Amino acid sequence: MIFHDRADAGRALAQHLATYRGRADLTVLALPRGGVPVAFEVASALDAPLDVFVVRKLGTPGQRELAMGAIASGGVRVLNDDVVSALGITSDVIDAVAQSELQELERRERAFREGRPPADIKNRLVLLIDDGLATGATMRAAIHAVRQLEPRRVVVAVPVAARETCQDLGGLADEVVCLNMPVPFSAVGQWYMDFHQTSDEEVRELLRRSAARTSA
Repeated sequence: MIFHDRADAGRALAQHLATYRGRADLTVLALPRGGVPVAFEVASALDAPLDVFVVRKLGTPGQRELAMGAIASGGVRVLNDDVVSALGITSDVIDAVAQSELQELERRERAFREGRPPADIKNRLVLLIDDGLATGATMRAAIHAVRQLEPRRVVVAVPVAARETCQDLGGLADEVVCLNMPVPFSAVGQWYMDFHQTSDEEVRELLRRSAARTSA
C-alpha cells in the first residue's frame, strides 16, 4: 500500500478508526510536523478536535542521539531512568538540556497554535497520530508524556510503520493501529509518492481550519 500523500494516508487511516466517530470524549493529537496533515483528515472524518503534541528529545551530552528523556506539550518531562543512572547524569545537566530544548518547544507551540491553549486531555480518549514510524522513539516519548496528562485511553494510529515497532508500542499504548506494516521496512517516505516536508505554515493552516470546524 503506497499513499499518494499524507492527506490520502489520513483518509485511509480514518476509515479504520470509524468506530470512534461521534465520541464526545475524543481528541486527536498530531506529532508535528508530518503527523498534522494525516491527523487533520482523521479529526475531520471523526468530527473530533485536533491539536499538536510537540515532543523534544533530551539528548545525552556528548551523545545527542542517545535520549535521556524528553519534554512535551503541557509542561511534561519524561526521563529514561536507566540511561540517567548508568551514565551518572546529574539533575543540573538534565535541567540545562531541558531548558535549551524548552525554548525550541515553546517556539514551535507559539508558531503552530497562534495563541490557542493546548487541548485538555484529562479523562479523554486520545488518538495519537504521526505519518509513520520507523524506530518509534519519538512516539514512545509522546505516549509517556501523554500518560502524565491523565487521559482515559491512548490509541496510537499511523498509516505505515515497521512491524516490530508497532508490536513494541503495544505494551505502552492501550491500542495500536498500524495500517500498513511492510516487510522489509527501511523508511517511512518509501511508502508515499509525495513526502515533501510539511511546513510550519501548513501546520498552522490545518489547525486553523480544524479549530474553525469545531467552534462552528
